[in-house]
Amino acid sequence: MNIKNKKLLNLVREIFIKHKLNYKHAKISASALINAELVGAYGHGLSRLKMYCDRIKKKVINPKPKIKITNISQSISQIDADNSIGFVAADIAIKKAISNAKKTGIGLVAVRNSGHYGLSGYYAEQAVKKNLVTMIYTNGPPAVAPHGAFKSLFGTNPVCFGTPSGSKTPFIFDSSISMINRGKIRFASKNNQKLPVGVALDNFGKPTTDANKALKGVQLPIAGFRGSGLAWMVDILSGVITGGNHAGRVKDPFEDFTGPQNIGHLFITFKTNLFVKDYNQRIKDNIKRVKRLPKIKGIKEIMYPGQNKYKRYKMNLKKEIKISKIIKKELETLKN
Repeated sequence: MNIKNKKLLNLVREIFIKHKLNYKHAKISASALINAELVGAYGHGLSRLKMYCDRIKKKVINPKPKIKITNISQSISQIDADNSIGFVAADIAIKKAISNAKKTGIGLVAVRNSGHYGLSGYYAEQAVKKNLVTMIYTNGPPAVAPHGAFKSLFGTNPVCFGTPSGSKTPFIFDSSISMINRGKIRFASKNNQKLPVGVALDNFGKPTTDANKALKGVQLPIAGFRGSGLAWMVDILSGVITGGNHAGRVKDPFEDFTGPQNIGHLFITFKTNLFVKDYNQRIKDNIKRVKRLPKIKGIKEIMYPGQNKYKRYKMNLKKEIKISKIIKKELETLKN
């Protein structure tokens, strides 16, 4: 089934309003979900809508939060999201980080008492459009075992970096520290798809391509102990520092309804001209030199992070969004 972007956006917004979000918060949340579909990140798109609605129904997401912003300095702010849906907390935070950076050169915003906010790159793009460099961190429920352990503790904890590129296409590196992000595993589980080899172990420690077994087992980090170290770093930056949950205490949004997730996020933004006046020319030169390198067989162009995703977004904007029978059924149930 295919649906036009605007029609689907309106439908998702109305579903969130039905679940007690106000119009503004519903619009923010719907826009983030549809963006995930448009960039091809289906594991962070409509496949998660029911989960958010279920958590609102179970009163572990607060649909009417009293979000508190504390300005520690002109550059530094802290946000208590009051267990709001993560999209809203992150939207407020990135806008505050942008505002702080525009005033002082740098913006640092910590968020606690939030929830899953979708794609980090979605917020990074907002800062890049304002000609700012950004780094964004958030943690998640246990999925990856620390190096040397056989028990999941860290989330897939994405590392996100964004910068203006000197062109319309932003440079945005947004990657989980696991071989595959958890959203893709849940998407595969929901749609009865196999996983690639080498991304997960079952709960007996054996390699598996079964998405359901992977969800009960352990996801493998990128680059062995290095990926585990990155996961730990993000857990400290987004959990320990902010006042959010950390060290395996973030609740699984699909399975654990015993309380709010209390996820922490950290947003860092800064002006490109803090140290040099010709940043745009320097970044153009940097990208150009990489792209001019000799290419291996079968590669037409050396791409920088964010290029492929931006191309998919522009292409998908012109098309209708394809949704599976399972998602169609969920949408019909949620809107009625």
